[in-house]
Amino acid sequence: MTCTVVVLAAQRTDVVNPLAERADVSHKCLVPIAGKPLIVHVMDVLAKCPEVTKVRVMVEPDGQDSLAPIMATYRTSGMTVDLVSSSENIVESVLTGVAGQDAPFVITTADNVLLSREAFLATYDALTTHDAAMNLATKQAVLAVHPEAQRNFYEFADDAYANCNLYGLAGAHALRAAEAFREGGQFQKNPKRLITAFGLLNILLFRFRLISLQTAARRISKRMCITLAANVQADGAQAVDVDNERTYNIAQMVLEQRGRLV
Repeated sequence: MTCTVVVLAAQRTDVVNPLAERADVSHKCLVPIAGKPLIVHVMDVLAKCPEVTKVRVMVEPDGQDSLAPIMATYRTSGMTVDLVSSSENIVESVLTGVAGQDAPFVITTADNVLLSREAFLATYDALTTHDAAMNLATKQAVLAVHPEAQRNFYEFADDAYANCNLYGLAGAHALRAAEAFREGGQFQKNPKRLITAFGLLNILLFRFRLISLQTAARRISKRMCITLAANVQADGAQAVDVDNERTYNIAQMVLEQRGRLV
């Protein structure tokens, strides 16, 4: 079984990314770290995964000229790489990225520079038994990477977890999970939309830390009529992407420690 990977490389409309501005590049995905643009670290991992036959890079048209020569280097390995115009909404970009492509689908971001083959495989393998997959790491594992590696955690009855920007969809039938987020914006701050997607009881159980992560995954699966795998990554670095100067410095430190330099 092979898969299509969607890499989200666009940036917010009319917002100048501070890291891109500092590096004098048009898009954050082109910001150099440990000697290579952010997106190259992601692509290098995907290029080593024989399961990946196609990569769809979602980016605005004004970023495609800069990315084209970089992406061309990966096509020589037999992996198809397409630059696809993104939408303002992340979910719309995902839906565009997977349209007409071969399932299953793995979705990540261009700033996920610490992505590992192990995390990719965990997502890929989960799609043989589940409709969708998400990845998280425990608070302890994340803070073991660096005390400031992540500041936001989801609190469950069993532990606290940070999100990893790595997801999977087994096929078009699993897109109903993404449809709940189609409108974008401050979803989590809109109680009506939140309740519609997950149900009031589930929101209350989560809010008061009355259920474990795996119980929550089962309840969400039932609510959305899919089977959702909640993978817990042992490597806390999988929950560290390059969002700002703080996480840039931490990611660079990890890349140096792991020998992922030019």
